[in-house]
Amino acid sequence: MGKLENRIAIVTGASQGIGKAIALTFGREGAKVVATARTTAAIEDVVDQISEAGSEGLAVTADLSVEADIGRIADETLARFRRIDLLVNNAAIIHPRIDLVDLDADLWRRVIDVNLTGAALLTKAVLPSMIDNRFGKIINISSIGGRKGGAGRTAYRVTKAALISLTESVAAEVKQYGIDVNCICPGGVDTEGFREAFGSRGREENPKLMRPEEIAELAVFLMSGVSSAVTGAAIDAFGTTNPLFG
Repeated sequence: MGKLENRIAIVTGASQGIGKAIALTFGREGAKVVATARTTAAIEDVVDQISEAGSEGLAVTADLSVEADIGRIADETLARFRRIDLLVNNAAIIHPRIDLVDLDADLWRRVIDVNLTGAALLTKAVLPSMIDNRFGKIINISSIGGRKGGAGRTAYRVTKAALISLTESVAAEVKQYGIDVNCICPGGVDTEGFREAFGSRGREENPKLMRPEEIAELAVFLMSGVSSAVTGAAIDAFGTTNPLFG
């Protein structure tokens, strides 16, 4: 028996990076996983890997800046699996370093829409199922950047800081229904998005970067039955990129 046996999970931004690692790890732990992202071929590949591992998956192509797509993620999950147990709000836009004075207003809005508003609206969409079943676990993927501002990172870090507050507020609202809401704040992780945004070669260039699977294992703990004492928490998972180490 896996740690998430027969749980129904939605993972956004599941086509690559942390989201893909979480979706695959959840599948190996027995969850039935709805993988969603904008790229159909990529999430279908993730679902194929989940099936090969012995679990069941569903690919839902969606853009979290489009409200109708957000509702469709919840609707298709319920049509297939009848309930929603777990949600990971991971999808995010990582923009290159751009000072606010040079930041295009449309890019600002899109970052806010995907990273923050999309997470809030998808949470809203799945909560009725969780409330009816008196069970649910939600993880918001924030960032080390959500803990402190940084030059050229305004839009991204604003959304990641807001996700921490969203986590705390929703956790306070839904604990009475048996639902736990937590937040993971990863440090530097070797993902496709990180490499693209910063022109990096990943761990080859910076061995301090974590592997996405390290964050996925923490997500499994928070979604499992042994984490019942943890809700409304923002957990720093900085690895060796922790500022404590200089």
